[in-house]
Amino acid sequence: MSATAQELGLRGGFSQDAVPVIALPEADAAIEAAATPPGSQPAVAVPETVDTATTTGSVPAETDAKPSPNVIPPEDPEPRAKPRRSAPQASDALIAPAPPLAAKSTQSAAEDDGWLQPQNPRAQPIRLEENPVLDGGAERAFAIERLARARDDDPFAAVGIRAGSFILRPSLEQGLTATSNADSSFGGGAAVLSETTLRLNALSDWRRHTASADGTLTWRRSISGAEVKDVRGRVDGALTLELEGDLSATARLGYEAVPESASSPVSIGGAISQPLRQTFNGSLSLDKAIGKARFGLTGAAEHETYGDAELTTGPLSQKDRDSTLYSATLRGGYAISPALTPFVEIEAGRRLYDQRVDSGGYERSATRLGARAGVELDLGEKLAGEFSAGWLREALDDDRLAPVSGATVNANLRWSPERGTNVALSGATTVEGTTTPGESGSILYWSQLSLERQIRSNLTGKAALGAGWRDYVGSDGHDLTLSAEASLTWWLSRYAGLTTRVRTEKLTSNIAGREETTNSVFLGLRLQR
Repeated sequence: MSATAQELGLRGGFSQDAVPVIALPEADAAIEAAATPPGSQPAVAVPETVDTATTTGSVPAETDAKPSPNVIPPEDPEPRAKPRRSAPQASDALIAPAPPLAAKSTQSAAEDDGWLQPQNPRAQPIRLEENPVLDGGAERAFAIERLARARDDDPFAAVGIRAGSFILRPSLEQGLTATSNADSSFGGGAAVLSETTLRLNALSDWRRHTASADGTLTWRRSISGAEVKDVRGRVDGALTLELEGDLSATARLGYEAVPESASSPVSIGGAISQPLRQTFNGSLSLDKAIGKARFGLTGAAEHETYGDAELTTGPLSQKDRDSTLYSATLRGGYAISPALTPFVEIEAGRRLYDQRVDSGGYERSATRLGARAGVELDLGEKLAGEFSAGWLREALDDDRLAPVSGATVNANLRWSPERGTNVALSGATTVEGTTTPGESGSILYWSQLSLERQIRSNLTGKAALGAGWRDYVGSDGHDLTLSAEASLTWWLSRYAGLTTRVRTEKLTSNIAGREETTNSVFLGLRLQR
C-alpha cells in the first residue's frame, strides 16, 4: 500500500536522506532498556492523534503549499501507535536520521494533530566529499621487517666495496704453516712459518665493456727451524671491448715476482738463496664472427729476468738467462652449434736473449713454430672452456744445440654438475730454457684437477690433485712431480672465517740430487670485504 500511495502522488517527493529505520517493538524495547542509564526512567512513546478526516481514502484537494518530502500521510483508517526509538547509539553516527512515518514537517502541522515532534538528537549524516570512503580492496601495509626478501644463494660471499664504476673485493689471510721442507729442496729442513697473504679482485660494473684485475701478495718468514724469508706476488689485468660488427678486442697485462724454486731445472749448487725471477707479459687479441665462422688473431710478448743468486762466496749474476718471447697466433673455427666450436691455430714466434752469447759460449736465441687443434665448449654454467693438442718446436741459433720440440696439450675446462659444486681441469705445455753447457732446455707438461664444494652455507671445502712431467732435451733425464691438497674454510660471519689446508708434494727424478718430499699444514684466519 505504501508503494501504491507513492506512485499515485499521495506522498511528497522521495529523498534519500529521509529513509526511515523501522524497528520492531520487541527489538526497540530491548535496545531502549540497554541504553537507559541506571536510575533513570525509560522513554515513553507519545500517542499519535490521527485525523480521521484525512484517512478516508479520498484524494485531498491541491493547495498552494507544497507537501514536505518528510511528511508521510497514514494509509490505514485506524490510528496506530507511533513507533518508538531507542536511545542514540554510537554506531548510529553513520546512519542518516529518519523521521517517524506520521511526523509533520512543520510546527503548525504538529500542533494541529495534537502532539509535538521532539527534536531528533541523532548525529548528522557523513558527507562523502568531506570523508571519502576508503578503497575496500586496498592491501594492508606491513612493517619493513615483515617484507619477504630474495634468497641469497651464497650468504657468506664477499660483498665488495664500490669504487667509482668498479667493485673491489679485498681479503687478508694470516696464519701459521708447519712444513717438513721449508724451501722444497733436496735435504731441506723443517720449519714453522708465519704466512701472510693479501688478495684483491676488481671487476668493472659497465653496461657493455668489461675490465678486471686480480692481485696476490704473500710474505713468509720463519718463526723456528730452517731460515726462510721471501716475498712473492702476482697481478693480472684484462680489458675487453665489444666493438661494432661482431668484433671484440681483448688486452691483457701481467706481472709476477717469485723466488726460483729449488726444484727448478737450472740448479745452482751451494746457493744460500735462489734468484728472484720476474715475469712481464702482455697480449692483444682480436676476435671476429662472420656467420658461423670464427677468426682470431693474438699478439703476445713475455719478458723474464733473473736476479743474483747468493752463494757462500758472494752473489752470482744470472743476466745471461734474461730473455723475451714474441709470438703471434692465428685461429680459425666453425660453430657447429652454439655450444660446440672446433678450431685450429698456428703459432710463430721468436725468443731473444738479452745476451746473444751466454757465459758458456752458446747462442740460445730461437725461432718458435707450433700448430694445434681443439674444440671450444659453451654450455653455460654447466660446462665451458676449451681443450687442444698439437706440436711445438723451438730451433736454437747455435747449431751445437738440438731443437726443443714435442707434443703439446692445453686445457681450461670448468664443469658444475650441481649448484655449489665446481670442477676445474687446467693444463699447459711450457718450453723451459737453460744455461747448462751442452743442453738445449726442457719441456714441462703440467696439469691440475680441482674440486670446490659448498658443504654448508658457512662451510666450503676444496681439493686438488696435480701432476707434472719434465723432459730434458738432449739427455734421458726426466722429473715427475705429484701433489695433493685439501682445505676447509668455516665462515664465522660474512667478513671473517677460519681456514686450514693440508698439502703434500713429491718430486722423483732420475737425476741425482733432485728428489724431495714436502708436507705442510696451514691454520689461519681470513678476513674479507
